[in-house]
Amino acid sequence: MAEFSKRPEVTVETMGKVHNPTGEGIHAISAQAKAKAAKHKAAVGGSGPQGPQRHGHVHTEGEHETQVSEAGSARRNITRKKSDNTAGNYDDARKKQGGHGKGKWTEVMDGSEEAVVGALDENDPIYDEQEDSSAYILSSSANNENLADKKKGDETGYDSIAEKAIYGPMLTLPEFKIRLADILREYFDSADTDEVIRSIDELKCKEYHPEVVKRAISLSLDKGPRERELVSRLLTCLHPTPLAEEDVEGGFELLLTALDDLSIDIPDAKLMVGSFLARAVVDEVLPPVFLSTQNNDRPGDAVIERAVSLLSREHCTARLEHVWGPGDGRPIAELKSVMDMLLKEYLLSRELDEAAVCVKEMNAAHFQHELVKRGVTIAMEEDGQNNQSEKAASAIDAMAALFSFLVKNAIVSEYQVAKGLSRLHKILPDLSLDVPAAPEILAEFEDLAKGGGCLPIASGTPGQ
Repeated sequence: MAEFSKRPEVTVETMGKVHNPTGEGIHAISAQAKAKAAKHKAAVGGSGPQGPQRHGHVHTEGEHETQVSEAGSARRNITRKKSDNTAGNYDDARKKQGGHGKGKWTEVMDGSEEAVVGALDENDPIYDEQEDSSAYILSSSANNENLADKKKGDETGYDSIAEKAIYGPMLTLPEFKIRLADILREYFDSADTDEVIRSIDELKCKEYHPEVVKRAISLSLDKGPRERELVSRLLTCLHPTPLAEEDVEGGFELLLTALDDLSIDIPDAKLMVGSFLARAVVDEVLPPVFLSTQNNDRPGDAVIERAVSLLSREHCTARLEHVWGPGDGRPIAELKSVMDMLLKEYLLSRELDEAAVCVKEMNAAHFQHELVKRGVTIAMEEDGQNNQSEKAASAIDAMAALFSFLVKNAIVSEYQVAKGLSRLHKILPDLSLDVPAAPEILAEFEDLAKGGGCLPIASGTPGQ
């Protein structure tokens, strides 16, 4: 207790500096510190309301003291150096971005903004067509390497917004294929070649013209003889304008390249493409040298051999004009003539399979009643005036056997046979003038047809 009582009293003067954020209450500076500061001011000399000056800077009293926003608050409002309350906005344009801003151009000072660039002169020795901004190339195909070599006069269009000429196709290849497919489908319905030519010209895609040949033939492969005949005629109308000889050759080359894929869905694709090749040579759309070149490049190709064999036949020009058969949309008179030739040849050869193939190739299911009518009429004329002869009996039996075979193989329907017999009953009085035994022959044929399954036994022929 004695030592504790000897300790001096704890006062502000003995404690020295204390932490006093508020700045109020007891004084934070001791008397010794104040005396020392006064002595230092006297040694420096001069004091006033603004304090002493040093290095040209006037020190004010309380310059380095903590500033308090409000009395009794512990929050400080410290004003730091380099801070400016008036211009405290962030300048992104003059940000240093590392490296203390070295090597950074803030302003263009080479005078390029004020320079006026004039139009390029074609007569200038250093003129470069690719740098000419008055024309540009619109293309989506990486294979069109020659587009940069286009000259004035070959423009495919004009961009009114950019005020520049356009070279190259106006559509991409997928877009062109979609538009072309629509044009060809419409052509299959209307058979208007002029409309196809006009539509192709409006597309303005000369670089894609070989696709016209490939696409037209590909779409017709899974259709009937009429559509294939229309495509052959279309190729004749498209050559030489708008399809040049190079476009036709390129189209057939594309078709031959893709033929393996087409054969998966269409087994007879190679035979039909061979017929298209032969027909194009006859129509002078394709030069004969094309077949020779392809025969050397594709030795043993069935398509090229098919085309060469068709062109090597006797009277090949006349035969290839009707290569797609009578069901290609030709007149009814010509179709009737083909039926007469077919039926007479059958009565001579009696080959059911060959006759069935010919009937199927006609592709005239809606007109098969005419075949029945003409078949029975020819059989009546074959027997002559005497229907009791063996020749007459054999002709009627042969004709009944033919239609029974066609019905059983679903080539001719029972309805078409019944309709043909109904038409025969209507013209029977006229037939009796030439063949008096026509009613008896017709009745005999009906009995044979019912026995062979051509007609339903319970129902008679229409019109009876």
